[in-house]
Amino acid sequence: MKAAAPPDAAVKPPSKKMAMIGAIVAVLVLGGGGAGWFLMHDKGGDEAEETAKPSKKKKKAAKAHAAPVFAPLEVFTVNLQPDADLEHMLQVSITLEMAGQEQADLVKNNMPKVRSRVLLLLSAKKASELTTVEGKTKLAEEVMEAIKKPFTEHEEPQEVNEVMFTQFIIQ
Repeated sequence: MKAAAPPDAAVKPPSKKMAMIGAIVAVLVLGGGGAGWFLMHDKGGDEAEETAKPSKKKKKAAKAHAAPVFAPLEVFTVNLQPDADLEHMLQVSITLEMAGQEQADLVKNNMPKVRSRVLLLLSAKKASELTTVEGKTKLAEEVMEAIKKPFTEHEEPQEVNEVMFTQFIIQ
């Protein structure tokens, strides 16, 4: 059995090397925290003025970054133009990405005109025009242009960002 250590053999005080490492770590942590606080809370004079009065350019950029508004249209079922003496039918679901809720409401309020424009466009197509990716892409662009046209003579065009097909069946 070992003898107990004498009471005067207490724990050694930390060496100067360990104290120096501790001091360096503390300075780095405090310096990093201070730098982070400064960067997160710096509202300099020029920036503060710009924040108080957003410019037209910033308002437009904020509008462009707003969450998209989707406007799904009811399913369209149309007879396509005869293609090599074969008759085909198209069933397609379309969702519009609008520039904002106001634009989505405008389309919703004019849905009979929207549906008529799209139905006329779709029924003028042949199945062979719509079977390729390029054909579908072209059709999406044509649908967008048809829907963008103003609903009345003196209105601005609708702001449609994208036309998406969520169902596309040719039989």
